[in-house]
Amino acid sequence: MTDRRIARREISLRTREALQGYGFILLWIIGFALFTFLPLTETLRYSFNQVTVTATSINLSFVDWANYTRALFTDPNFIELLIAYTVETLVSVPIVLIFAMVIAMFLNLKFRLKGFFRVIFFLPIVITSGPVIRELTAQGAASAPGIASIPAVVEFLEELPRALRTPVEYLLTSFILILWFSGVQILIYLSSLQKVDRSIYEAAAIDGASGWEAFWKITLPSLSTATVVNAIYTVVTLSHFSENKVIRYIYDQTYDIQGGIGYASAMAFIYFGVMIVLLGVVYFALMQWARRESR
Repeated sequence: MTDRRIARREISLRTREALQGYGFILLWIIGFALFTFLPLTETLRYSFNQVTVTATSINLSFVDWANYTRALFTDPNFIELLIAYTVETLVSVPIVLIFAMVIAMFLNLKFRLKGFFRVIFFLPIVITSGPVIRELTAQGAASAPGIASIPAVVEFLEELPRALRTPVEYLLTSFILILWFSGVQILIYLSSLQKVDRSIYEAAAIDGASGWEAFWKITLPSLSTATVVNAIYTVVTLSHFSENKVIRYIYDQTYDIQGGIGYASAMAFIYFGVMIVLLGVVYFALMQWARRESR
């Protein structure tokens, strides 16, 4: 009888803890269902229809896959923007990760005004959305286009293969904008660095390991999980950036005579699919690396 009572108490305790956990996320679930899931399903329905908005109603005319085939095979601008988005994201992610890791290692050192420098590196995250970043981008503060017109750089770009020319040119002209996306990644790396036991570095130093060897054998493997998280976060952040050209094109097509809500909805889901593929590629590539480093 005693064992049964103990088992019942354990079950009731687990049930109570589970209910408490679901209670904490209940508001999020309700908010997700009302403000994300329902609009997503409605947008998916619009993507298979020609949508006509009148003063009193929204009329749908089923067109099957016509909006998707038009976006993929008829609209050259959309495909060009998708390819540019893919290339720019694949170029930006490693730059952001390397920069964030270097700055985090610098901020992990002991020096005066360390908190001030942390604020400085995180500050761009506050202004990388909304009208502020739009105004900065319009004034050219987020890029350095003059670099691409320097004769030496022009000659260097002409010598590159065609497949590498576009990403390298994007990297040179948009380097400032890329670094603006590093604030959260710096904090994640910094928190991971602070969890590494300093005695490991001391033991490595006693064994004769140099600082460079300690970085490759201790620091980098310790940051493998944080690197995966940062890479996924970076892809998502770049993908929903307010000045993203693909998003702006989809938004413009929503109110265009040749486009419409149905066509824009189809493009939005295609863009979402490309983003999921990119996330999958980045995730699985880095997870393989993280597993090797953890061995």
